[in-house]
Amino acid sequence: MATWTRICRMADIPALGARRVARAAGPEVAIFRTADDQVFALLDRCPHKGGPLSQGIVFGHSVACPLHNWTIALASGAAQAPDHGCTARFAVRLEHGDVFLDADELATRGTFVDLAAA
Repeated sequence: MATWTRICRMADIPALGARRVARAAGPEVAIFRTADDQVFALLDRCPHKGGPLSQGIVFGHSVACPLHNWTIALASGAAQAPDHGCTARFAVRLEHGDVFLDADELATRGTFVDLAAA
């Protein structure tokens, strides 16, 4: 059973924008908000060259990496063809306008230890 950690209010994430979440280990997590108020969370690293996805342009349910314009699906973290690769995705829960992430995923997913095991 997941233990959920409150991160912020949904209103703290700009529409068509992102907010970064620092962690004890590993790269930051980016939380994205779409125009239709859906919220997604990905490791804040493009699978191509590690660009900061939180600084990219959100459109539809995708984000464009600010370094080389790769399109990354927010729901899966997968790059759009012809590009390939994937960044780690994190479970998100919305409750009464608050955004929660799974504490276990925050502690382990996409950390340097996790990346070394891949």
